[in-house]
Amino acid sequence: MMDIMWHTYINATSIDEVLQSLKEKGEHARVIAGGTDLILELERGVRKGIETVIDVTRIPDLDKITIDEDGIIHLGPLVTHNHCVESKLIRERAYPLARAAWEVGAPQIRNRGTIAGNLITASPANDTITPLMALGASVTLRSINQTRTVALKDFYTGVRKTVMQPDEMLVDISFPAMKTTQRGTFIKLALRRAQAISLVDVAILLDLDSDSVSSASITLGAVAPTIIHAPEAEKYLEGKKLTDDVIAEAARLTMDASKPIDDIRGSAAYRKEMIRVCTARGLKSIRDGKERDGMPDDAVLLWGKQTMDAGQLTIRESSNSIDATVNGKKYSLKNGHEKTLLRFLREDVGLTGTKEGCAEGECGACTVFLDGKAVMACLVPAPRAHGAEVMTIEGLSDLTPAPLPEGEGILHPVQEAFIKHGAVQCGYCTPGFIMSAAMLMEEKENPTKNEIEQAITGNLCRCTGYYKIVQAIEDAQAMAEVRHG
Repeated sequence: MMDIMWHTYINATSIDEVLQSLKEKGEHARVIAGGTDLILELERGVRKGIETVIDVTRIPDLDKITIDEDGIIHLGPLVTHNHCVESKLIRERAYPLARAAWEVGAPQIRNRGTIAGNLITASPANDTITPLMALGASVTLRSINQTRTVALKDFYTGVRKTVMQPDEMLVDISFPAMKTTQRGTFIKLALRRAQAISLVDVAILLDLDSDSVSSASITLGAVAPTIIHAPEAEKYLEGKKLTDDVIAEAARLTMDASKPIDDIRGSAAYRKEMIRVCTARGLKSIRDGKERDGMPDDAVLLWGKQTMDAGQLTIRESSNSIDATVNGKKYSLKNGHEKTLLRFLREDVGLTGTKEGCAEGECGACTVFLDGKAVMACLVPAPRAHGAEVMTIEGLSDLTPAPLPEGEGILHPVQEAFIKHGAVQCGYCTPGFIMSAAMLMEEKENPTKNEIEQAITGNLCRCTGYYKIVQAIEDAQAMAEVRHG
């Protein structure tokens, strides 16, 4: 891992402060919100020459989802994927976006990754671009000198390329709310059920007049340098009923619109065929009223019952201290400004229970709680902990007041359950699993097996088939009730 990821880290408290910094630093500055893409881009050298990182997560009211009097939905630049998953407005009036947001990564990633960041990264495999393109979204960009609104279809110029200028910040995402006559969905195919990049994805939005299609919008991801429409299929569907034959032809026309490549994850021929299959599945699900099947009504977020406001703070120079509360203890440390939170906790705070498995947000071994939400510490900049509350595996036992016999310390019910069920083999991934399970118990009083599986989608174990882990989490709630009963 790189020793120095940036030279200056600014925790901005206003958009004006961000714009001024961007004007001064130009191409050597980058705005960071979730950081789930940017941290990896910096480590891998995809974004070169970045010396200043401007953290916008301290700016109030940028995480709002609203609808105006004209029926236009607005997403602030700090709206995360889990905000969209949780939002009743998005589920009801922009369902393809809610579905796509839920398909992204794992709960820890969705707690940090923002929709705006997903759009700006500009990978054609980024899930939320596809439904937003189908919904006719636009983005508003601000600089010191101007504010401009750009249709999403005009925002992209190629793979990881947009029309954004170095001095601009994305301040709003807007799109018309779905009408009562509209139905839509999002279908993703990946190499794994979770924590996987789209091999292909399809967003479908239909305006229905009785049982006929009056207009259609079909967009495709991961099959061209940018997200594209399937115009011939859209035109073909107009005025037609969704019979099996019509669906088959529309799916074929959609397949023909795709322009995939061969790569390590799949061949072009396979991708084209899967576009046909996914389009047919999506159209049939809309016709049969089953487009919401598989999407949980109350998805696991890995948020606590109360999340905390990190407050408005500013760090202007990297020599300033990082003042954080970790496991209830206050720390003020001069080091760590150029690191991830994972390395800061291990190397500077001295808490080594949080493990580094992949350093890419794939394995979940570094799961910690940041201001009441489970996150991957390897994808959080260490200065983000300034003024924040962090909990690691070492502090988890403090969540329960009931001690074990003298000399044995205090364990959280999840920790006890892992011991009882032998849910530990090499143990390297265990801290991450326990952290995810503990947050699930805080979020859901009696989680179902499906909810347990949702909660640990971001945690990988290379030793086991997960059966003992699931059993332990199932039993942890009963053990907690006995302890407190």
